[in-house]
Amino acid sequence: MLIGKKHFLTVGAVAVALAIHAVPAVAAQQKSVAVTAIVEHPALDAVRDGVQDALKKAGYEPGKNLKWQYQSAQGNTGTAAQIARKFVGDRPDAIVAIATPSAQSVVAATKDVPVVYSAVTDPVAAQLVPSMEPSGTNVTGVSDLLALDKQVELIKKVVPNAKRVGMVYNPGEANSVVVVKRLQELLPKAGLTLVEAAAPRTVDVASAARSLIGKVDVIYTNTDNNVVSAYESLVKVGNDAKIPLVASDTDSVKRGAIAALGIDYHDLGVQTGKIVVRILKGEKPGAIASETSSNLRLFVNPGAATKQGVTLPDALVKSAAEIIK
Repeated sequence: MLIGKKHFLTVGAVAVALAIHAVPAVAAQQKSVAVTAIVEHPALDAVRDGVQDALKKAGYEPGKNLKWQYQSAQGNTGTAAQIARKFVGDRPDAIVAIATPSAQSVVAATKDVPVVYSAVTDPVAAQLVPSMEPSGTNVTGVSDLLALDKQVELIKKVVPNAKRVGMVYNPGEANSVVVVKRLQELLPKAGLTLVEAAAPRTVDVASAARSLIGKVDVIYTNTDNNVVSAYESLVKVGNDAKIPLVASDTDSVKRGAIAALGIDYHDLGVQTGKIVVRILKGEKPGAIASETSSNLRLFVNPGAATKQGVTLPDALVKSAAEIIK
């Protein structure tokens, strides 16, 4: 009896000792990633999911060895700043900031917590990094900058006789301002002019689109977060007024745009996630150059074309990576 009891205590003591020693090992493997987006819409949600998929593939799983947080600012820049301060206070191993307003809020809130931006059209103009080279700061990331000359080519293929291109955008969103300025330079070279309509809030998108009726031959939309969040209201105007819609966000084609030559935002998220993994494994964000995606895909929606008074060329439809039925 005594021997058995002594043996039991010894085994118990060993088990306790092992448990005590196991705690630091698990804690050492635990990493934390906080993700914030300015708003929830299909493109930005795809980025978030792509980041998580890349982390899982690298062996980082929520509930096991990864603390994962996600918060959307619901389109409010004030809320974005609050989320940024909260995440910085949590001291995660990396903060992923999706879209320009959220990235600007996070970068303004910290100079030492690693920040990886994603879906930012021009990170230099947004003052996130001094250049696309390694920043030497706590910031790196992936831009969704598109070659606008290819966007103009697509507009001309969809609406060959177009002369006036309308664009609804938020003048307070840095990435949209950059696109407007570049189109103002680029369109005249293609015999086109730009007609702008401001939508400072999501609720302004429909009225801004209606203001373009009779003034434009086609409406082009970039990845402006207000516009993408309220895309159905823009589509209604396009359908009712027979104004063709050409987008840069492929998800917008599923929602009623005629065509888009754009980035696969899930792929962009995976690309972003791979950078996060490098940081979790010890690389400094300031030593990692900012990246862009060259993986463009053409989506077309012949049904939307019919509703908006356009017949798509067969060659364009056949060249599409995806045809929305």
